[in-house]
Amino acid sequence: MRPLKQRIRVLVVDDSALARRAIQEALAADAGIEVVGLAADAYEAREQILTLEPDVLTLDLQMPLMDGLTFLKILQEHHPVPVVVVSSLTPAGSELAMAALEAGAIDVIQKPDGKRGAAQMARRLCAQVRAAASARRAAAPGSGVRSAALGMLSTPPDTRRVVVVGASTGGVEALRRLLPRLPADIPPMVVVQHIPPYFSRVMAEHLDRISALEVREAVDGDLLRPGLCLIAPGDFHVVLKRQGGQYRVKLSQSPPVNHCRPSVDVLFRSAAEQAGAQAVGVVLTGMGSDGARGMQLMRAAGARTIAEAEESCVVFGMPQAAIAAGAVEKIVALPRVAEAILDALRREPGS
Repeated sequence: MRPLKQRIRVLVVDDSALARRAIQEALAADAGIEVVGLAADAYEAREQILTLEPDVLTLDLQMPLMDGLTFLKILQEHHPVPVVVVSSLTPAGSELAMAALEAGAIDVIQKPDGKRGAAQMARRLCAQVRAAASARRAAAPGSGVRSAALGMLSTPPDTRRVVVVGASTGGVEALRRLLPRLPADIPPMVVVQHIPPYFSRVMAEHLDRISALEVREAVDGDLLRPGLCLIAPGDFHVVLKRQGGQYRVKLSQSPPVNHCRPSVDVLFRSAAEQAGAQAVGVVLTGMGSDGARGMQLMRAAGARTIAEAEESCVVFGMPQAAIAAGAVEKIVALPRVAEAILDALRREPGS
């Protein structure tokens, strides 16, 4: 990762003066971040990028003259700067946000709605700007998405096996590269990606289109089955419940864990309790330490545990925390994560 400067220099790009002021005030709460410029459109932003040389951009997607997505694509091609999208994630806005991540944005933040939303956005925005300033692109955006799936497991269906995955910053792109590599007969999967409401459904629909698995947003009470991958909805924790020889998922809006809802720790803890050695846990790129404690519990229960290697992470925080906690059995770069999952599933639990 490239070293951080003493203060992270940020350019805020948004056509709304109110939004620019709100983002500037949110970032002012972090002494390590300095807003060096404000731009109302892509053309102003272009000039300020050349003169101010910011470390990070915050970018709205719906702007006049040139929309944010078009500007992002041009920027990544000619003058790459880490970008955090700050936009209204309506269903239509979420489609744009998904395209922005494909085009190279580091992460997506929901614009606030009311005082409570503003406080949550400020905390997350400061964290994401810090992550973006130290982030790296392990591969060109979109690379690897069409990779051929690995061979089928060819083992008798076992309703006890389950795969749980956690990710944060850079995780959407990581999932876009991982899921198409997995065969259609894989045991059920449950994924927690730190993600805003609305966006989780759009992400699930996109992943469903590019993989052999059935991928969809989880609904409370969903029954797990082979070939199904459930994505935790934004703002909801998801846990496993073993009932009648099969797993169901339960959703809740209990308090955030590690400042996150959904939380990887919540899912992993339930996998340790409900599946034990039958589970495989995977932690991918992401900032912070969410998932480390839950993966410790999974490992103690005999589960197989896998972490993405630093070399392919956009942000190494979550895998690094799990590794430091002694919770990880195998560390592999993203192109080998699918193979590692299948290897773990082919081994007898507890062996």
